[in-house]
Amino acid sequence: MDNLKLDRSNKWDQFFVELQSQGRYAFTFEEVGNHFKSSKKTLLQGLYRYKTKKQIAQIRKGFYVIIPPNYSNQGMLPPYLFIDDLMKSLSKPYYVALLSAAALYGAAHQQPMEYFVIAKTPAPRSINNKKLKISFFSKNSWEQDDIVQKTTDVGYLNVSSPELTALDLLAYVDKIGMNRTVTLLQELVQAMKATTLYRTAKRYPNTPVIQRLGYILDKTLSEEKLSNPLLKILNKRNISPVLLITQKEKQGELDETWKVIKNREIESDL
Repeated sequence: MDNLKLDRSNKWDQFFVELQSQGRYAFTFEEVGNHFKSSKKTLLQGLYRYKTKKQIAQIRKGFYVIIPPNYSNQGMLPPYLFIDDLMKSLSKPYYVALLSAAALYGAAHQQPMEYFVIAKTPAPRSINNKKLKISFFSKNSWEQDDIVQKTTDVGYLNVSSPELTALDLLAYVDKIGMNRTVTLLQELVQAMKATTLYRTAKRYPNTPVIQRLGYILDKTLSEEKLSNPLLKILNKRNISPVLLITQKEKQGELDETWKVIKNREIESDL
């Protein structure tokens, strides 16, 4: 009986080694079933054994990652090493966004504890446990030209361009916080290009976001080279006054250029 258990363990070990030799750390339950041709109960028992030894972790139902020795203390693989495989397994177009994207462009003053992903509507449920926090946000569509493919140890990662990242930060500012957003933008501007920002913003459907981003780039960060293209776009749209911070008081000084009501002082955390 012991020899049979040892043989099974060797086969599981071999399966994990084979995956890693292909530069992969993630696998699905379906793959396990196709490989071992055993009953569901037997497969789940095998996976449970490796989970208790903390050699694999379950990310969501039917999706697992291998935990190599260099990540054993954390008990989890960094999301950038499996997020592409996860989204492919769900057949969901996606891109790494917001704070996680900004960090990849050097705006990592406050290293986020959670990982931010935008996915095609409807987005998957967010993952939040002791070892892993992935926040999924949904979007109906985006342009592929605004997505950058970043190379990782296991392949590629879809990441929002610096310009799309800047716009998205203002679109989700209620969840991130204005001061934190301004801090990220202050660092992110180093990676942004005026011509690219113009093209990206022209496609961006949310006009108030463009107003707020333009206002911050112009009035707070003194980045006129980047704010001017946004003004050109707004001059061709019907714009109404918008609050700088939506969940604050509705009174404040109106900036005539951007039609933004400054209802709170904002400052960078830098």
